Amino acid sequence: MSRNADDLEGKGLTSRRTLIKGIVAVAGAMAVAPALLTRSAQAQAVTTGNEPPVLPPIVPTGRDFGPDAPPTTYFADPDVITVEPSFNSLRVGNTPIKRLWTGALWAEGPAWNSVGRYLIFSDIASNKQMRWLEDTGEVSVFRDPSNNSNGNSFDYQGRQVSGEHVTRRLVRYEHDGTVTVLASHYDGKRLNSPNDMAHHPDGSIWFTDPPWGGQLYEGTVDAPGGMSNPTGLLNSRVGQPPELGSYTRELPTNVYRLDPSGRLDMVINQDQVPNPNGICFSPDHTKLYVVNGGGFINRFDVTPDNKATNQIVFTDCMVNGIRCGPDGLRTDVFGNLWASSNAGRNLGYSGVTVWNPEGQLIGRIRLPEVTGNITFGGPKRNRLFMASSQSLYAIYTNTQGSAPS
Repeated sequence: MSRNADDLEGKGLTSRRTLIKGIVAVAGAMAVAPALLTRSAQAQAVTTGNEPPVLPPIVPTGRDFGPDAPPTTYFADPDVITVEPSFNSLRVGNTPIKRLWTGALWAEGPAWNSVGRYLIFSDIASNKQMRWLEDTGEVSVFRDPSNNSNGNSFDYQGRQVSGEHVTRRLVRYEHDGTVTVLASHYDGKRLNSPNDMAHHPDGSIWFTDPPWGGQLYEGTVDAPGGMSNPTGLLNSRVGQPPELGSYTRELPTNVYRLDPSGRLDMVINQDQVPNPNGICFSPDHTKLYVVNGGGFINRFDVTPDNKATNQIVFTDCMVNGIRCGPDGLRTDVFGNLWASSNAGRNLGYSGVTVWNPEGQLIGRIRLPEVTGNITFGGPKRNRLFMASSQSLYAIYTNTQGSAPS
């Protein structure tokens, strides 16, 4: 994700789903110990009538999400919300949300390395990649500079793949330390800013190419006259190697498939999904989910000949009339879709939304910062990591990510 949070506060069709149908565990806790009832827990109580419940914002409750914070969880974390009972089988009752680290300018692209047992993520504006070590909990600089990398992943061979904003290319870090440029041009024209990617078992990489890298904060603007620098008043060469300041946007915002042979094919065009962002496959790789920059999630069928067909709007991401703008996506092994949520100034709605394969909202995770991207990791791949604005959060789940991150 690489936009101002306000961009995702647009209007959309109001969902009429009732948000809360109750959390058995929290309800039981309230009966046993009413003194433990917090404003967040109250928001999860069963509601009646036609009006959806009003969820209180997180920030005024004074909750500390840090690793040394006092306990908040009597049994169920009050900011992990069951919307449909099926979500209860995916959550762990006695585990809390934890803020693992804070200090980024804009955290993005978390990816789990199973062999090294560490998580990498991008701090795009700082032009760095960071690494969180599971054994010590320490965060350190992993790559500096990172070429304003956004999305990161590890392929089926354990090699890191990154989408770079400032160089406008997709790269892979080989096991011997060399860097391979996987894609930089399509049809003879330079890519915009590869953002997020999904790996297919056939060895192909499907990735989105929105324009977010063409700005000063997360990459560099176009050369004078380009779409992100039409007046030419911004100096695209300041702080950059000379050749990088000469780039100009040349392509629409498309979704591409990089074949193992090196051939690059456009699979979804800008008219189908404007400004594509997050992307992931269903567990069986027959469905492809792609975030529309306007705040929707689209779903496509993936054909045996590698086409994306039968486009539908999987969800408009509206919760209580508020757009929970999606960015990063992951599916679990049961086919549920987990999406990061950027609700802008609507406190209490940013974090993560969880949708069943039919597109029904079943659960939510509320965080005090807008969330850009997520991934499953940990030794059992059952821990959800959430890169949210300046911080990195995590919570254990009762499911596993469906593929390498």
